[in-house]
Formats: sequence, structure tokens, C-alpha cells
Amino acid sequence: MSSVNTAIQLITREQAEKGAQAAGTRAGSTCSPALAKGPWDYDLAEALAGVPAYGPGASSADVAPAATPRQGQLPEEYKLASDAELDVRIRTAKAVLGDRAVILGHFYQRDEVIKYADFVGDSFQLANAALTKPDAEAIIFCGVHFMAETADILSTPEQAVILPNLAAGCSMADMADTDSVEECWEQLEEIFGTEPDADGRVPVIPVTYMNSSAALKAFCGEHGGIVCTSSNAKTVLEWAFERGQRVLFFPDQHLGRNTAKAMGVPLEQMPMWNPRKELGGNAEQDLVDSRVILWHGFCSVHKRFNVAQIDKARADFPGVQVIVHPECPMEVVDAADSAGSTDFIKKAIAAATEPTTFAIGTEINMVNRLAAEYPQHTIFCLDPVICPCSTMYRIHPGYLAWVLEELVAGRIVNRITVADAVQANARTALERMLAARPS
Repeated sequence: MSSVNTAIQLITREQAEKGAQAAGTRAGSTCSPALAKGPWDYDLAEALAGVPAYGPGASSADVAPAATPRQGQLPEEYKLASDAELDVRIRTAKAVLGDRAVILGHFYQRDEVIKYADFVGDSFQLANAALTKPDAEAIIFCGVHFMAETADILSTPEQAVILPNLAAGCSMADMADTDSVEECWEQLEEIFGTEPDADGRVPVIPVTYMNSSAALKAFCGEHGGIVCTSSNAKTVLEWAFERGQRVLFFPDQHLGRNTAKAMGVPLEQMPMWNPRKELGGNAEQDLVDSRVILWHGFCSVHKRFNVAQIDKARADFPGVQVIVHPECPMEVVDAADSAGSTDFIKKAIAAATEPTTFAIGTEINMVNRLAAEYPQHTIFCLDPVICPCSTMYRIHPGYLAWVLEELVAGRIVNRITVADAVQANARTALERMLAARPS
């Protein structure tokens, strides 16, 4: 099976030759022809415009904050190098560096980069994988910005964490910024006060998804809160309910809603907080009656999935198993056969002993890779349009070759560093998460 990038290149070429009529089949269209270009074209466009953007793909319509990191211009030699040349340069640099460098590749990363990774997994699996290489001088994180921050928090001070393309951010993580969360917290304290109830539970516990900035992880650490992943969100909410009367959950509304709903929390006790509205757009009594206050954030990759896609999959493939990520909207999770983290999805497919048809609701690169890894099954993405994570796609073998060869030359570029004051509180929130083990 060809990679997502290869498919995008082919589709874009065919559409250019035949016109828009070439689009429309299950694997015959992509959400943006600009995906076929080199990411350095986006870097240049942002530099000329003076405005950051997430780039083509699922998050292209999301507005990037002014402070969004931007990538400087990649040296021309890496832009012009062929795939074969980049392969030789990356493998040669890796061989020279040996154990001095470890490459981490997220499930959603393009195949052309993943093939060089020493570890592949979700964001927290990769941060933990880096801990198994304490002697590595450099950790090259082929993921997005918040993932590299987490790796820097958990790694040793001597280790340099490198993000091959600084523009590889996360639109969902950017939907909850420190100022907005602190303003929300102040308003909630005015309503609830700060004193615990008769059972010793404080009015509200902040819970942040792993897909958030180090600053927001630190906010949770400072205010008695915790971090969660899509794998342990239920356990973390249980931990929070033991200590608090309610939870402020950010930045992903869908993971919070789907997890709390499965735990029996009524939807009417889960108001949404929109930071652009007074009291988040809520009546004060609704907040008082709440159990989980959901932040108005979402993942643009998982927002693309809908019930109509599931209905079509069931009509086209009777008996299909539909598995979606809990970042999908509630109605999609409800219509699916099961929902879980990227690791859950991978394990569910690996556990199938008989040839099975799977329709998967998560990022296309991972789905495509699963289909290649398990050819005995029929595996396809629920969304018929090929539309990868915009920011994950900003990392290309050219950037990986550049950062590796700079390391060989004794230079560290694109280092991600979290300030010591932020690290301390963020680590506290992460350690609470690690201690909250499923029963």
C-alpha cells in the first residue's frame, strides 16, 4: 500500500490533468492540493505574510495565534534533495550519531519520516520511550510542539529535545491559552469560592488533556489538578471527582464529554465554556449545578468524522467494525462499535483473529499504516477524503536530515526548552497522572 504522501501526490497530479472530476472516490480526493507541496513553501508563505498558519490539511481553517512558532527557511540543499538522497543522508547521520540521538515518531506522522523512528507511539508513550535512553544527547521528536515540551519536562537537563519543524504545532492545544484559562479560573472562584465541602472536596479541579501546552500543565500542577491522556481519561476523572466537586476540562470538549458521559454524568451537567463569552456563555446556576465544565476546544482531524460516514460504511460493508477515537464528536462515538485511544485502536485490530473489516475514525496516516501492517483485514478511514493532520504533516524528511546533520556537525537547532519554573509544576501534574492508575 502506498503512503499517504504518495497518494496525495498522485491525486493532485490526476486532478491537475483531468480537472475536479477526478475527485470524489473513497481514496480519490484530498482536502487540499497544497498538501502535495513541500512544507518549506508554507514556511516561506508565512514569513512573507508575517502571519502564522497551520498549513493545509485538517486544521487549515483554524486560526493560529500570533505567538504560534514559525520555522525559519530550510537550507536549499534539503529542499532540492531527492527522496533517495535524503534517505542516504538521514541513515548516514543516524549511523554517525549512534546512541547519541534517539528519534521518536508519532502515530500520525507521515510514513516517509516514521521509517527512521527508533520508537513509534502516542505522545505520552514516546515521552516515556525517551526515558529509556538516558544517555542520548538529543531526542528528535517527530510530532508536534506540546509533545516535544513534554519530552523536555521528563528528560534530563543534559538532553536536548529537538522538533524538526518549529511550525509543527497543534490547533487544539492552541484553543486553550494560559490567559484565557486563568481568567476562567478567576470567574469560577468568584462563583464557587475556594473552600472545600464537608467531604473535603474543593469546588473545582483543573484537568488538562496531554494535548496542551506545558504552561497549562503547570497551571494544573499549581492548582491541584492533573493531566490525562485518551487512554486514562476515565481514571483521571475518577481521581478528580474524589478531590473536587466538579472538573474544569480542557482543551478538548469531545474527550471530556465522551468520557464523563460514559461514567454516567448527565449532559445537562456538562456546560461548555467559551472563553470569548461572559461566564463562558453560561448562566451562573448552570455552572453551580455542573459536574464537568468543558472547554470550547476540539481536534480538527477528528471533527471531520460524522454519523453519515458510519452509516455508509455499514451499508457498504455489512458486519464492519467501526472504531473511533474519543476526540470525535459524541454522536460519532455513540454510533461506533467502540472508541478508544490510538493505542486502543491498534490493539483492537491486532487482537482480531479472523479477517475483519474495520472502519477507523482517526488520523489517516495511522489508518493507512494499520492497513499495510494487517493485510489480512480490510481497514479504511471513515473519512473518504485524504486530509492529514496539518501540523504533523509539516515535518518532512528534509527537516529530519537537516537537524541530524547539524547534530553531526556539533550544532543543535530547533531545540525545545521549557522554563524551570514551568517544568516544576507541569511535572507535578504529570506525576499525579502517572500515580492515578486504572483499578
